[in-house]
Amino acid sequence: MDIAMVVAGRSTCIRRQVGAVMVKDKRILTSGYNGAPAGMRHCLETGCLREQMKVPPGERHELCRGLHAEQNAVIQAAVHGVVIKGATCYVTHQPCLVCAKIMINAGVEKVIYSGDYPDEMAQQFFHEAQVELVHYQPRPLPEEGG
Repeated sequence: MDIAMVVAGRSTCIRRQVGAVMVKDKRILTSGYNGAPAGMRHCLETGCLREQMKVPPGERHELCRGLHAEQNAVIQAAVHGVVIKGATCYVTHQPCLVCAKIMINAGVEKVIYSGDYPDEMAQQFFHEAQVELVHYQPRPLPEEGG
């Protein structure tokens, strides 16, 4: 999850920085963060239409210039010919329904997420598709003993 957090730092989204890492057999296959398509101006330059329109999180995804981190991780796999079927996706926030459907069709078997996102239907889709969805809870650091 730490690597997904670092990847999220590359995000150009004004509202929420998200990072995703696809892993299989203890190897990183691809990563992605949310931002505008390659070669296009980012929201940091243009402003956020969703923010200007006061669109709540989880609604009206079509108004966003950016792709989600999970989408970019799957796209990178396709661009570079990397098979992600059977992979685990570590992502900093629970995926939305669109990302859930994409990962289900790409054959991702497990999704481990940290932050919450308001999309119960995505959870239902993962359950129905038998994709394991795990809410990551960081382990507390061991106390220094004396």
